Amino acid sequence: MTDASPACASRFYQRWIAAAPGRAERVEQLAQLSLACPDFGALLEHELAAGIPLPRAMRRLRNLLLATLIRRELEGRSDLNEVVSAMTGLADFAIRTHLADLMAELVAAHGMPMGAESGRPQEMMVLAMGKGGGGELNVSSDIDLIFVYPEDGETAAGPGQRELSNHEFFVRLGRRLIGALSEVIEDGFTFRVDMALRPNGNSGPLAASLNMVEEYLIVQGREWERYAWVKARAVTGTEEDIAALEAIVRPFVFRRYLDFGVIDAIRNMHAQIRAEVKRQERLHPDRSNNVKLGRGGIREIEFLAQVFQLIRGGRDPALRERSTRQTLRLVAERALMTPETVERLLAAYTFLRNLEHRLQYLEDAQTHTLPANDADRLVVAQMMGLPDVATLLARLDEQRAFVAAQFDDMFADKGVPAGEERAELETITADPESIAAIEAHLSALGFEDPAGGARRLAATWAAPRLQSLPDASRVRLLALVNMALPLVATVVADAGVGSHGATLGRLLDFLEAIARRSAYLSLLSEYPHTLERVIRMMHASGWAATFLTQHPILLDELLDDRGGIDEPGHLCASLDVKLGEAAGDTERQLDILRDTHHAQLFRLLALDLAGDLSVERLADHLSALADVVVAATVRWAWKTVATRHREDPRFAVIAYGKLGGKELGYVSDLDVIFLFDDDDDMAPSNYAKLGQRFITWMTAHTPAGILFDIDTALRPDGASGMLVSSLAAFERYQHNAAWVWEHQALTRARFCAGDEAIGKRFEEIREAVLRRDRSAQDAELKAEVLKMRQRMHEAMPNRSALFDLKQDAGGMIDIEFIVQYLVLRHAAQHPQLTANVGNIALLRLSADLGLIDPALAAASADAYRAMRKLQHQLRLQGMELARVLPAQLQAQRASVTALWTSLFQ
Repeated sequence: MTDASPACASRFYQRWIAAAPGRAERVEQLAQLSLACPDFGALLEHELAAGIPLPRAMRRLRNLLLATLIRRELEGRSDLNEVVSAMTGLADFAIRTHLADLMAELVAAHGMPMGAESGRPQEMMVLAMGKGGGGELNVSSDIDLIFVYPEDGETAAGPGQRELSNHEFFVRLGRRLIGALSEVIEDGFTFRVDMALRPNGNSGPLAASLNMVEEYLIVQGREWERYAWVKARAVTGTEEDIAALEAIVRPFVFRRYLDFGVIDAIRNMHAQIRAEVKRQERLHPDRSNNVKLGRGGIREIEFLAQVFQLIRGGRDPALRERSTRQTLRLVAERALMTPETVERLLAAYTFLRNLEHRLQYLEDAQTHTLPANDADRLVVAQMMGLPDVATLLARLDEQRAFVAAQFDDMFADKGVPAGEERAELETITADPESIAAIEAHLSALGFEDPAGGARRLAATWAAPRLQSLPDASRVRLLALVNMALPLVATVVADAGVGSHGATLGRLLDFLEAIARRSAYLSLLSEYPHTLERVIRMMHASGWAATFLTQHPILLDELLDDRGGIDEPGHLCASLDVKLGEAAGDTERQLDILRDTHHAQLFRLLALDLAGDLSVERLADHLSALADVVVAATVRWAWKTVATRHREDPRFAVIAYGKLGGKELGYVSDLDVIFLFDDDDDMAPSNYAKLGQRFITWMTAHTPAGILFDIDTALRPDGASGMLVSSLAAFERYQHNAAWVWEHQALTRARFCAGDEAIGKRFEEIREAVLRRDRSAQDAELKAEVLKMRQRMHEAMPNRSALFDLKQDAGGMIDIEFIVQYLVLRHAAQHPQLTANVGNIALLRLSADLGLIDPALAAASADAYRAMRKLQHQLRLQGMELARVLPAQLQAQRASVTALWTSLFQ
């Protein structure tokens, strides 16, 4: 090899070759062979011969393979098929090799897991999803995995071994497998692992039994998951178990009938993906030209292939092929698309995947967008065999334009044929003179940027969704826009802050989203005051605009001028009636819960934007609303547990964090744990089912959206612990095994819903733990609190020049930690500190007790109140991170820092 080798265009290649002697010769030797199906076993043995452990050897093998693929491909000796086959083959080999090694270790410690019903030894099935499942993995890709085991049961533990349930065994095995593949050590990683496609996503168990998978797909499986499971491929497992799994998955993915409804589902899914890509491109213009998710990109080709699978795969088993390329060829064979179209799609797919690989060759980074700087773009162009960036962009535009045209032809809404009247309407904003007239109109209304507003209106009117509307709807929509423009001007003038452009943009996004819902357009036309309320909300809050756009059914709430929200008792009763009427229809019950929650949330939002609620009062209402929803979910999810052994569960939900402290925000997660107190033999399994159902009912995406994201990480032993704990086990854990940070969390915990006797007992346990005399361990307590605070700083570093209201020193978390320390340190002498009354009240109480300086306590309380209010305002504007200029809260931050220093230094 010479320095002129095209492979040297890859900085990863250069670094790796230069890092150790002999690597160049090793690559040169391997590059003489096709890598479509290499002998990975022999290659690994070569690495192991150096006496290094398996994880390092596997990573060295991965780096060797990648360097060789770069060498072969950039020198023109391989093609796309070789690259994706080699990477998929390595992923399969790494999974099987590590799994066998880790399985042997766990069996030695705990015995072989055995099926409770069959009595057979159990093996874990590792399912490759996405491109890995389709045999088309890219060179710097995550691998999407799902872990499935055949049956529940226990391990056959021998002398000196500790028995585990099969579930715990395979969860441990899966966790170790993820670490073996993805942990970054001195030789890097083998593959990043993504488990988000498993049942219930990241909130679900890491490993699921066949029964769990079957129940989930039947009861909770969503349309987008059909798309994901098309590519599911078992990398490990016995033939019998794999066949059993496929028998479960097949009817979920492939319907017996011709399922043309999937076109709309994919259309909607694609729209969501595109919206997110556009949002990212607006936030990061340097990340444009996304060859995977962008317009006319790889994902659109995958959708084109898979729509035929989902429509016809139930009738035509051959279309259950997992490879995108092979599926397209089958589509041509069956005359579902012309051979010429398929060939061009395959050519575009090859071009885009080759380009994707070259983007990743630069730094071995998981990227799908063209580099921001011209020098790197030129390197990528030359790696593609093209002379300059302009040629690369032209070729890219050509391929994407063809793909986009085919995608539009397949997925455009064809329900309304074009007519002469519509063609006439289409000229309204296409004519430059018309745009100039709109600009003049906006200028007369007082818009600060009439030209920008005119362009935005023109772009919206030209959107495909609006162009395909029935003419009557287009006329009504145009009338609505004409009504709205002067209202936008009035609302902005009344507020005295904000821009016409932002408000108009939010409104147009909303109108575009509801354009096909003629009932919504009629409502806004017939009730102009509702349109004005919509505009006022959208001007006041970007988050409110997004929320209403996602849930336009809430427009009906704006017709109700009563204001206020239902009292918790009344809401609980009415919700029970509605859920009872839908008994037996779980999907309907999920939507009832969501619609009820969203309606109450929207009423609170209206009061909040009108200035009728303080941040503290709003948090009280939101927390009470969450309590009602949690209680209803426990009651009705229990009724769906077929094996339940009693009518009313002896089960409780304990709230931590924001919900525990009654400081919930509009988009807060719920931090909860589950406790039970029941000696029945069926209790542990049934309450585990209830806990899982609770999470599913809360997090499942339905047409009405979701309720809450659920975090159960604060349960005993965290993510490795049981989802549901007995009351006695929880008490033992808190007294004997819990970490200090878990006792910190306990200061903001409370009984939320379920069995009141358990709730009362929990409060007693909480009091006993918090009132433990820690005076003799004050130094250790401070050290643990400081250690945990440092871990949080390191986990969420702020690299901006702004002050993070929550995470930075002198911010809200510092105040919360101060209060938690004061409770743990002094509650033995001052039991009133254990009252769950909020941080501000506890600061005041601590000052009254002489535990902290009264002036610092008052200043810190004021700082906490100010930061919460400001955080709330920023969130209402749609900002994910609550950060401000440091000078804005300099005095408040100084007060908090002074109080912190007085306690901990």
